[in-house]
Amino acid sequence: MNIDTRIKYRHLVCFLEMARQGSLARAADVLAVSQPAMSKTLKELEALLTVSLFVRSKSGISLTEAGVAFLRYATPSVQALREGVNALRGGEYAGGTVRLGVLSTVESVLIPELVRRLHRQHSSLVVSVVTGPSAYLLSQLRVGDVDLVVGRMTDSPEIQGMNFEHLYSECMTLVVRAGHPLTLQPLDRSLLEHYPLVVPLANTTIRAYADSLFVQCGINPSRQRLETLSVTLSRRYVLCNDAVWIAPLDAVRMDLASGEFHELDLGQREPGGSIGICRNAHVPVSLAVQGCIEVLRELGQAYAKGVYP
Repeated sequence: MNIDTRIKYRHLVCFLEMARQGSLARAADVLAVSQPAMSKTLKELEALLTVSLFVRSKSGISLTEAGVAFLRYATPSVQALREGVNALRGGEYAGGTVRLGVLSTVESVLIPELVRRLHRQHSSLVVSVVTGPSAYLLSQLRVGDVDLVVGRMTDSPEIQGMNFEHLYSECMTLVVRAGHPLTLQPLDRSLLEHYPLVVPLANTTIRAYADSLFVQCGINPSRQRLETLSVTLSRRYVLCNDAVWIAPLDAVRMDLASGEFHELDLGQREPGGSIGICRNAHVPVSLAVQGCIEVLRELGQAYAKGVYP
């Protein structure tokens, strides 16, 4: 069956933006067109495809089953065309752009080292990094707004239909600032509940690992808590008071090496799950993105052997 030549690029762009925004009005604003024009374009596309792509409600629009199926093909089609245009405009020698979705657990050490190595290899490469929770980043990956998502995300339902490649496994550990009262004598686990606790947000994969560590060690968590996925906030909060942080090891590795943080020895570390790369299998991989994947694999192999930047 031949593609209906009446389906235009503008139809696909409008469809993708509406899927991305979940709102016809917001999509119209982003594309700088009127709402009636946006609505007309959608009606044209639905007529050409003979299906309804969205369900309308008071809260906005959401994809129908047919819309979800069409999204799988519209996204790589538009992305491939953009890659082709960029390749012609920039020339084969151009470094290109890599758009990464990065979870907080890897933004402190892994990603800076990744960018350093990529820039050493490519003088004109642009690396664009977006951070946030896994559900948000995977939704951005699905609609083509990022090329890869890096971090711990295997338990997220949004990963369904995506390709995940394991890089290395990471542990969770308890850390406090240097000179913390808990470091002045052998650790008494019962005292931990008397200090503020920094933990990942509830209902996240990493929080489940944190909770598991407390259960295994028979520790009653403090009722005074800071719940966040922000490494920057957690680090600063722990440095300025007597809080205890249950943290991904990679997020605090440099602070432990410098002596700013002290690791509380519980006799064990909780495995923190699989750190890896997630990509949309339906979107073509550019040379720049493929190069990024190869460097990530190199770093993953080093991490698995205990060799860190």
